[in-house]
Amino acid sequence: MDKNTVVGFTLIFVLMLGWFYFTLPSEEQLTEQQRQRVIRDSLAQVELNQNLNPNLDSDIGVPSRMQNQGIRANARNNMESSQIIDSDEPKVQKVGMFGAIQDSVQRFITIDTPLYKAIFTNKGAGPTQFTLKKHVNWAGTPVQMIGDTTLSAYNLGFLSTENYNVETQRILFEAENLASNILVLTGESRSLSYRLNVPNGGALRYTYTFFSDSYEINLRVEYIGIQEYILGRSVDFGFTSPLNFTERDKVQEALATSAYLYAGGELERLKVDNPDENNGYNELNINGMVEWVATKTKFFAQLIQPIHNTEGALLVGQINGKVDQPTTDHAYQAMVNSDIPTNGTQEYQLYIGPTKYADMKSFNEHAFDMVEVGYGWLRWFSDPFVRFIVIPFFNIMGGFISNYGVLVIIFAITVKLVLSPLTFKSYKSMAAMKELQPQMKDLQEKYKSDPQKQQKATMDLYRKNKVNPLGGCLPMLLQFPILITLWLFFQNSILLRQESFLWANDLSAPDFIINLPFGIPFLGDQIGGFVILMSLSMGLQSRLTGGASGGGAASGVMAQNMKIMQYILPIMMLFIFNRFASGLSLYYLIFNVLSIVQQYYINRSTRKTALAKS
Repeated sequence: MDKNTVVGFTLIFVLMLGWFYFTLPSEEQLTEQQRQRVIRDSLAQVELNQNLNPNLDSDIGVPSRMQNQGIRANARNNMESSQIIDSDEPKVQKVGMFGAIQDSVQRFITIDTPLYKAIFTNKGAGPTQFTLKKHVNWAGTPVQMIGDTTLSAYNLGFLSTENYNVETQRILFEAENLASNILVLTGESRSLSYRLNVPNGGALRYTYTFFSDSYEINLRVEYIGIQEYILGRSVDFGFTSPLNFTERDKVQEALATSAYLYAGGELERLKVDNPDENNGYNELNINGMVEWVATKTKFFAQLIQPIHNTEGALLVGQINGKVDQPTTDHAYQAMVNSDIPTNGTQEYQLYIGPTKYADMKSFNEHAFDMVEVGYGWLRWFSDPFVRFIVIPFFNIMGGFISNYGVLVIIFAITVKLVLSPLTFKSYKSMAAMKELQPQMKDLQEKYKSDPQKQQKATMDLYRKNKVNPLGGCLPMLLQFPILITLWLFFQNSILLRQESFLWANDLSAPDFIINLPFGIPFLGDQIGGFVILMSLSMGLQSRLTGGASGGGAASGVMAQNMKIMQYILPIMMLFIFNRFASGLSLYYLIFNVLSIVQQYYINRSTRKTALAKS
């Protein structure tokens, strides 16, 4: 192999490592995190000073509500003062008539259903804890989704005619239910109501309805004789608490953590990636009708779907360090703005639970769009393929086989069988090209001084033997949409979460079996078991097919290039796949093994045919 070839392949490898660096996690300096904490402490002090004089607006304090858009302008300060920044428990808010009649003690009510156990507080009249009974985190304890447990995760905000910025999550409501525990049995639905009385005899009343078989909660908000005291009759309702992380690999989970809204048939995503821009803060503000808003981690989400017309929505996100640092906090908020209807009642459908397709589809047809199953340019194929083929396959087969590792193997076999006509044609073309290699070398030697005659003689050789030089490439290209879709789906699907197989405890996470005494750049200090086997199988398959040259048809420098690629490509895939879901590596391992068997059979058949002709 000449010098230019070595340099070329070195550059290719460096480019692949560069792609890996910019798309996958890396180290972060802890000093950046400390700098962000100093900034947050300063902002928290500003908010404390503002609370002492709530009627005072300042350039750096809590800004007034933006009346022209009907969205909270103080979302950033609320984000800064949330529990994720280790602030003290917020004090009860004094906000004129809306805070004049409050309960004197914070009280809690437990909602117990077959799917979850939630603790509701009268401080803000909403959930302060939401624990899923059928899902556990990486440490084995039940998933508790709400990050800030000091007050209600839900908040209703508005500007009063007394010029107070009212945030109901800091006001003590009165619970209308006397029981401290509400049990929702199978087939039942139960309700919980809170009431905030005001001096004029009016009230703000919340009524939650819980169902035994769903993560969905209905909320009715009644404005009883108080509409004229709300400036512009405009309010915004949102989920202000960050969602807790649940997976061992916090960096990978952070990459999937975002805020979303769905409006006008389009899904919009807010993702904060750079802590150096605007102190790690970002927001997305839109006007008009919004179907729903949400915040999501890798496998769990909360959604708010208003049943009435809306005037807009606001998504807010903030991080206090780089996304590739495990200690970085990620806080996202989502809220919708709407005018109070003439009947004085607003209704919302709420969802708090896993990103399981069936659950999210029953809530909203487009809620599952938040789960990344394909790149944007490929969603036209990926969405129907996942929804109507992949998920139904696992759901149906899961009724007969409980081990999802076995299901991944069966699925890989099924996909291979379906694609076998394409792969058979591809491998057969490459094998035929390989058998023609001696004759091609003779032509190259015979017409080495006349490239045009050499090309014409080569094409005549192809036609005579009915071989298409592109036959090994085109069928493989047709398989790429499926392979790319499965690449993303297996990494983001809750189907494989905490499903074990052989030495892998969680098929949605890496299956590290080798601990290195040192860290390797881009690879880390651990190596997964299935990714090693997958890389080895890829190397064997590449050797069996004669490299990427189309079955060994190349010669000279090109043949040397393809030979070295047989070793470089598996190593590159080891680096790329090492931190991905082990279920993904298992799938490609089985797919490669089946390809090896298929290629061996085709090569053997082609040799027999060639010997018979000779």
